[in-house]
Amino acid sequence: MKKITVLVFFILLSACNSAKKVKKEISDGNYDHAIKLAVKKLRKGNSSKKQQEVVVLLEDVYGKAVASDNRSLKRLKLDLKNNPSAIENIYETYILLDKRQDLIRPILPLHIKKEGRDAVFNFEDYTNELSESKASLSEYLYANAKRLLAGSNKENARKAYDDLKYLDEINPNYKNVNSLLQEAHFKGTNFVEVVLENQTNQIIPRKLEDDLLDFNSYGLDKFWTAYHTQKDDRINYDYQLALLFKRIDVSPEQIIEKQTPISKEIEDGFEYLLDDNGHVALDSLGNSIKVPKIVTVKADIYKIHQEKASHIAGDVVLTNLHTNQEMDTFPLESEFIFIHDFAEMDGDIRALNNDEKELIKLKEIPFPSNEQMIFDTGEDLKKKLKRIIKKIDV
Repeated sequence: MKKITVLVFFILLSACNSAKKVKKEISDGNYDHAIKLAVKKLRKGNSSKKQQEVVVLLEDVYGKAVASDNRSLKRLKLDLKNNPSAIENIYETYILLDKRQDLIRPILPLHIKKEGRDAVFNFEDYTNELSESKASLSEYLYANAKRLLAGSNKENARKAYDDLKYLDEINPNYKNVNSLLQEAHFKGTNFVEVVLENQTNQIIPRKLEDDLLDFNSYGLDKFWTAYHTQKDDRINYDYQLALLFKRIDVSPEQIIEKQTPISKEIEDGFEYLLDDNGHVALDSLGNSIKVPKIVTVKADIYKIHQEKASHIAGDVVLTNLHTNQEMDTFPLESEFIFIHDFAEMDGDIRALNNDEKELIKLKEIPFPSNEQMIFDTGEDLKKKLKRIIKKIDV
């Protein structure tokens, strides 16, 4: 019984809080949020006292929201002659009016017990208004996009793209919107010519060049920026991104050997313990007493270290091709070190510890070629170049 009482208390508290929240949203002028809260509550029923309060609030706020939208429509229609873009707000307002009705319609009728009547919601058929305003908006968006695309201004092209994208959402397959979208994207895009200049005395492996210039693998998400590693003569490029290699160094192959003598005392079987008379000592049961035999084992271990390093340094230079002014320079530097350790030994292997035993299992391996070293350096270089490109705002 106690559990039921607690449950009823929380149900009443929830209903009370719902009414308070709706009132708060209404007083703040957030009519549609208040309507959503009320509808959500009333989907569960409208028989309790607090739910009845929400019904009355919903009736009131719906009337206020519709009246507010109708006043806005009146102002917008008066403004339409001087401001054709107002048609967008007119269309959106009709959408809002229609959706508001669709939100409430499924929970009707809502009865107000105290007044012995159903709550009144004056619904309108906005089919014609929606159709006419959508047609007018479509014409406006299309004409405005065409006007914006008449010149070569990139910002205007991007605005045109947004208008056309919106037009395609509300009115798919309208005239030649798809081709205009492509045109707007092209005209609004900053085209960047990417070049690689080798200012060193080293040959850059072709594989590294191809890898660095494979911009598809960089995962760049720049809708309004296109990087071209192959110049297209039909395009008037806006920027140049130059990868300038200034220094490529590959160190000589190094083999460093270090000899270390090792000695260790270990157990090597057993021997019998002798008493003071030189006889084998016996334990209390008469058995011969055995003791570990300790011997010293020795070995020479030759630890061999192979090392070779490569280093690339340069700059990434961004230039505005319209003004021929350098906009920014980013240092680009990377290093790759090849290291391999192995060991050889003379003597008793038992003198070695576990790490040394593992080391002598390894053998000498061939050094990477200079070309491979430079390419391996480029792997890290590419990661750094990607970070630089993501920083560039063009």
